[in-house]
Amino acid sequence: MSRKKLGFWTSSSLVIGNMIGSGIFLLPSALAAYGTVSILGWIISAFGAAALAFVFIEFSKMLPGTSGGPYVYSRKGLGDFAGFLVAWGYWISVLCANAAIIIALIGYLGVFFPILKANSFIAVATSLAIVWSVVWINTRGIREAGIFSLVTTILKITPLIAIALVGIFYIRLENFSLFNISGVSNIKALTATATLTFFAYMGIECATIPSGDIENPKRTIPRSTYFGLAVVAIVYILGTTALMGIIPAETLQYSQSPFSDAAAIIWGPWAENLVAFGAIISTLGALNGWILIQGQIPAAISRDKLFPPIFAKENKNGVPALSLIISSALISTLVIMNYSKGLVKAFEFVLLLSSMTSLIAYLFTSVSYAIVTGNKEGVSKEFKIKISLASVAFLFAIWAIAGSGVEIVYWGFILLMLGIPLYVWMLIRKNKE
Repeated sequence: MSRKKLGFWTSSSLVIGNMIGSGIFLLPSALAAYGTVSILGWIISAFGAAALAFVFIEFSKMLPGTSGGPYVYSRKGLGDFAGFLVAWGYWISVLCANAAIIIALIGYLGVFFPILKANSFIAVATSLAIVWSVVWINTRGIREAGIFSLVTTILKITPLIAIALVGIFYIRLENFSLFNISGVSNIKALTATATLTFFAYMGIECATIPSGDIENPKRTIPRSTYFGLAVVAIVYILGTTALMGIIPAETLQYSQSPFSDAAAIIWGPWAENLVAFGAIISTLGALNGWILIQGQIPAAISRDKLFPPIFAKENKNGVPALSLIISSALISTLVIMNYSKGLVKAFEFVLLLSSMTSLIAYLFTSVSYAIVTGNKEGVSKEFKIKISLASVAFLFAIWAIAGSGVEIVYWGFILLMLGIPLYVWMLIRKNKE
């Protein structure tokens, strides 16, 4: 039986849906503490994301139809060990991110169902029910998961685009007079905002991960990745600009729901619930997309005998169902941990580590691309252009890692090293076979 595959629109929705999660609904408040300099931060980080997109797209052309994304690409130029480290860190990153997304989703649902905020047991039960429902959708086939992603992506970006476009007519120019209110130099403020906003572009590589399940990947992946990045950048930049123009910085930086506040100013109090509904759809769509990815990454490593073979087993729909189930069991554990008061802080810390470990994937992929391209093309004009773009991607990844803070980088390194015993065990087993 032939597999149903992802086309341009479903692949694009995977990229857009995984980048636009719950963060954008709160990020404008965090950026307001810096002033309008943060709009420049968005633009700079968009260029960094474009450089990364170029690296992933070029790799997808070199290895068309090969699933695994950053793992496969890092392994191609840097070998098994680097590939394993990237996959290990990226997998953990996705697990932690998914746990955070479902918790954010329950928070937004609490607007309509207050009992979710008052009763931890019901909140946990609802969280687990949603996780496993989305897992079930993904086990039905990648095309079904892609269609679900497409529908939720359309629903999630509609209110954001509406506020961004209509909000232009409600902008007060005096709200842009405060360029930098952070108390630090313009360069430091720009660095901080670019680092903050760069995290919002994570997920740009998502079309490359299920490459083997995409129709005509050599053509579809580049188009869907660039299209997805363009849509997301427009939504992010216009949305933040509109909010900063509508709501004064001294008010915006303390807002817990900035898009809801802006919607209430534009259309009235009823619009707050509309944006809250949009946030629910946004987090649900992101959860679906990242659950798809969390099954693909360990399956790709397992096929290369660098991860236990159980992760590569597929069901009748061609989906690595056991990989999805095991990963989702780990997510469920993290969700339950979050509602245990003694472990909340530990969970929040692990979530910060997830951002850093995903950046390692970007870093290694950029280096691997330079090696593979150099071996293939030699020193030519085209090679120099490609290396320049790869260098921009590399420097942005370094910049974002440095912006994570010394403590996070330290523990992120420890987290990566914890995967080494598994690698050694799998390598010994592979060599014996």
